Formats: sequence, C-alpha cells, structure tokens
Amino acid sequence: MRETEYVERNRTLWEGRSDEYQARHGWRLSLDAPGWGAWRIPENELGVLGDVAGLDVLELGCGAAQWSIALARGGARPVGLDLSPRQLAHARRLMEIAGVDFPLLVGNAEAVPLSDSSFDIVLSDYGATTYTDPYRTVPEAARLLRPGGLLTFSGGTPWLEVCWPQGARHPDRRLHHDYFTMHRLELPDSIDFQLPYGEWIRLFRSCGLVVDDLIELHPPAGAVSTYRDSVALTWARRWPAEHIWKVRKP
Repeated sequence: MRETEYVERNRTLWEGRSDEYQARHGWRLSLDAPGWGAWRIPENELGVLGDVAGLDVLELGCGAAQWSIALARGGARPVGLDLSPRQLAHARRLMEIAGVDFPLLVGNAEAVPLSDSSFDIVLSDYGATTYTDPYRTVPEAARLLRPGGLLTFSGGTPWLEVCWPQGARHPDRRLHHDYFTMHRLELPDSIDFQLPYGEWIRLFRSCGLVVDDLIELHPPAGAVSTYRDSVALTWARRWPAEHIWKVRKP
C-alpha cells in the first residue's frame, strides 16, 4: 500500500527532529520505571500493562524504544516499530547501553509487515497513534492482537484539542474548534489525529474490540515535564489534557 502524504510528512518531521528531541526529552523517558504522557505518570502507579513477563509486545511509534527497553527488562519480548530510521538509530544505541536486544522495524503503523495474532499487547505512548489515521491504525492493531490481547495508547484528549487556539502556545478556557468533525489536525510541522469519544468507541467496536478502561491522566501538583510548562500544568490539573485508552480483543 502506498504511504499517504501525512505519513511522509511526519517521517520528514521526525528525521529532522530526532536528535534534538532525544537530547531534550530522552533522559526523562526512563529505561527502568517508564511513565505515561507528557508528565510521565509512572506505570507502576497506573498499572496499565500489568505483568509483562513472557508476553509479546509491539510498540507503535517507539522512537528511541525507551518503553520497549523497559519492557524487555521486565521479561517481555518487545518489537519496536517507527517510521523514522533516525529515531531507531537512537534506539539501537540505548539498547546497547541497556544490554537488551529485540527487533526494530522501520514501518508505518497503518500497515505493519507482521503476521496476524502475533502480539499480546500493542502499545503506543504518544507514538504512532497520534500521527496516523485511527481508521487505519486501530483495525491494524486489532489484526495483530491475539484473542485476549490488549491495545493501549496515550495521547491528548478531545478536550485539549477543542480548547487550544490555532497557533497559540497553550489551551485556554474557551471552545475554539468543532468537536463532532474532529479527525485530521493540521499543525504547523505535523499532521495529528483525534476523534470524539463516541467515535473512538464505535471504531473499537467495529474492529471487534471492547473497552476495558479510559484513564484520564491527572498530573500531581508540582509535576515537572520537559514537554509542558507551569501554565499547561495548571490547565491539566483542572481538565483532562491526556488520556490512556485500554481496549481488548475478546
């Protein structure tokens, strides 16, 4: 399948941004105690994944594979997929430092070159599920999951998108964008995707998936982020800026 223009555009973005991104944020993406979202809320507090020992895990949009490295250390058998070869070069360096080894694939999460029913968990933390069309990525994740398998991913919320003025640095307390037509988001240097809550649920159901949970992330007072500042924290303490979907293949 020919890649869409937004995948090509987002690959160009990450090929150019990868070195700066890893220098600025990579140290916060722990290889030992991973966390979710911009505020890195610890997995050991949220319990999204549970015990991963012996499980096959696919990370979509793995970047430098900090999540996959942490999961490998926890006994999982991860595979990392990213559309940016430069991001995967950083992943190989960190894997060598961590003393772990697992497959890394250059690829598009909308068309993963792997067999049906290959994974127990498909994971994305602000990864490919932000930068690819959910109408393509969710069916692909469902195909890759074994019965009983978990698809879980984090990202910004519809609340955040409708309250963020075009070109502004922060969201505010007003509604600036339509909710019901939300899908493809044209940003200055990337193309992101988002759906209304009901449409997410209908999409999951159409792919044979059932919702286990929707975790609305609430950063603690005084939380520190390399991605967000104190103004963003104040907003996120009042309204859900980020969430984690947990959906399962029966």
